[in-house]
Amino acid sequence: MTLVRGFKTWCENTAIGLRREQGLAEIDALDPNALAAHLQVDVWSADQVPNVDGPTLDVLLREDPSSWSALTVHVGERCVIITNPAHSGGRPASDLMHELAHLILGHEAARVDVSEDGHLLHTFDRSQEDEANWLSGCLLLPRAALMHARDLGWSRSQIASQYGVSEAMVQYRLNVSAADTQLLRRRRWSERRN
Repeated sequence: MTLVRGFKTWCENTAIGLRREQGLAEIDALDPNALAAHLQVDVWSADQVPNVDGPTLDVLLREDPSSWSALTVHVGERCVIITNPAHSGGRPASDLMHELAHLILGHEAARVDVSEDGHLLHTFDRSQEDEANWLSGCLLLPRAALMHARDLGWSRSQIASQYGVSEAMVQYRLNVSAADTQLLRRRRWSERRN
């Protein structure tokens, strides 16, 4: 994954800025549904989408629910994110935050399909997916929150529970943010000084 220089810092700052806009501290959990409302984006579960027939829902939610996570459609002037209610745990938060990241970043779809009922379905290119992955991770678990949680001695499980994400997301963010490495260096430096 190659991201433009400064993009990662921008993402961390954006995650903190969006928290402040909602009256949250930089280490507070950011509810993806609250962020969607703040950004004036509607969120529908697939089983709430008007005019979707039973057989289509059966395929999407029962026969092959792992084939999709969430998608963004434009219904007139409105932006709507449709989520997969078959997913559980921390995955729905990641799925929704990923779609919101595309919107925050102002990504233009690499491909747009029109559904039978006239809704526009967007597909993004690899670099845009990488950017949305990075920003969504920062929105869910900014580095400041990870550092704070690890400073308190929280486990991956405790962090996941506090922030409503999966343990896999916690491990990913710990790895890419180097939070544990920085804390270890800080502790070693502190021990040398004492």
